[in-house]
Amino acid sequence: MSPLDHFLLWLHIGFAIFALGPLTAVTSVTPRYIRAREVAVLRYLHRATRLFGLLTIGVFLFGLLLGRSALGAPYLSVSMTLFVVAAVLLVIVERDQRTAIAALSSESPDDDAKVQTGRIAALGGISALIWLVILFLMVFFNP
Repeated sequence: MSPLDHFLLWLHIGFAIFALGPLTAVTSVTPRYIRAREVAVLRYLHRATRLFGLLTIGVFLFGLLLGRSALGAPYLSVSMTLFVVAAVLLVIVERDQRTAIAALSSESPDDDAKVQTGRIAALGGISALIWLVILFLMVFFNP
């Protein structure tokens, strides 16, 4: 492994730890604050979801650069596909967070954002599971 590859590996792992971990935590606690109707906390969680969501692009890019010579390997193809699926799910979570904030900020007592609570919990959990599957693929199938 060249020094550049070592550097890319460190960046890839660093972005994975410092972006995916907090993103998973933020999406997992969002339903609790929707149920508690804590709009200020939800706004913070929404901003954090966008920030850490953008930082996950670094995980993908540095992984892509790191695996440039083996992009045809099945474990990399599956990992990249799963990453894109998780990213799409997180876009939906971000949209639902926005919708929940709007619903809870309105004057109507009928808007309780229950639909968003369930969908955010489900999609956030699926995203976390996808990150674990990708980790498994990277550890056990990487030559």
